[in-house]
Amino acid sequence: MLGLKLPTDPRWVNIVEKNIEEILTDHAYCEQKAASTAISLIIGFPEKSELVEEMVALAQEEMGHFRMVHDHILKRGWVLGRERKDEYVIELMKFFPKGGSRETHLIHKLLYAALIEARSCERFRLLSEHIQDEDLAEFYRKLMISEANHYTMFLGFARKFGKREEVDQKWQDLLAYEAQLMKDLGKKETMHG
Repeated sequence: MLGLKLPTDPRWVNIVEKNIEEILTDHAYCEQKAASTAISLIIGFPEKSELVEEMVALAQEEMGHFRMVHDHILKRGWVLGRERKDEYVIELMKFFPKGGSRETHLIHKLLYAALIEARSCERFRLLSEHIQDEDLAEFYRKLMISEANHYTMFLGFARKFGKREEVDQKWQDLLAYEAQLMKDLGKKETMHG
C-alpha cells in the first residue's frame, strides 16, 4: 500500500531496542518537524483553502503526537534530548531540483511529505510488531494508522494540484531514489536513518 521500493530491515528494531531514549527523542523532533511542515504549507500557499484546512488539523495532530512521545520520555524518567540532524530528510530533499514554478514547488513539498509519512508508517508498523516493550508496541500501532492517513492525504493533494501523470512519474522516481538512500540507512536508532 505504501509503495516503498525497499523495506526497512527488521533488524533495525534491535538497534532501536538498545537505545529507546534516543529513538523517542528523535521521534519527538520528527513530530515537531511534521507540524512545522504543515505550518509552512499554510504560509506558502494560503490561497489553497482545502490544503490550509487540512494543514491546520495536521499541525494540531502532530503537536499532539509530540506531546504523547514527550510523555513517554518523561514516564521513563528521562528528559527530551537535543535535536539531531535528520540525514534521511536532508538527503531526500536533494532529489528535486531547486527553482521552478510555485506550483511545482508545492508538488515537490507534498511528495516529500508523503514519502516521509509513508516511511514513518512503515517504521511504526515494524515497531508495533517487533518491539518487546508492550507499551511502546501499542503506542506505535496507534500512530501507524495516523501516518498512513497523512501519507495518502499528501499524495492526494499532489495529484489534485498537479497533472496526474506527471505527479505519478515524479512519485515513482522519488520512491526509487529513496530506496537507494535506504540502502545506507537503517543502522541507527533514529526514526528514518
